[in-house]
Amino acid sequence: MTAELKQQYTLRITQANKTQLITILYEMALQYIDEAQDALDAEDKTSFRSAIRRIRGCMNELTASLNLEYELAQHILQLYLYVNRELGKASTYYEREHLEHIRSVISQLHDAYRQIEGQDTSGPVMGNTQTVYAGLTYGKNTLTENIADTSSNRGFCV
Repeated sequence: MTAELKQQYTLRITQANKTQLITILYEMALQYIDEAQDALDAEDKTSFRSAIRRIRGCMNELTASLNLEYELAQHILQLYLYVNRELGKASTYYEREHLEHIRSVISQLHDAYRQIEGQDTSGPVMGNTQTVYAGLTYGKNTLTENIADTSSNRGFCV
């Protein structure tokens, strides 16, 4: 993942509500699947294992976020466990087929969460973050982002 993409995800995370955080984790997992497939194409096993480790990290966060008191969460947990099994197979056999299975599951979950994102009217999970205004000024061939409230007390509150 490029430094620019990491910066974009970081900004989105600081401004996201609970549902948007889940969507962002799905997007990050999909990005890491792309990296794993690129590593397979390049026959770079080190990068492949690194991408698999990052996908597992996303899946661990998603699993930890489930509230298993609800029946739907138990079904989603089964999908996450399936993804983890496929990750194990992918890392053992270095086969693209397992990554495609993972992509299929995560893409469908991502699409579902994107649809319900608008229904979550709660505010951002993180408090006391900087406010970023994008689009107020433009640089040459770039969109400039301005940060407001640059006070020294900028710790993140959850």
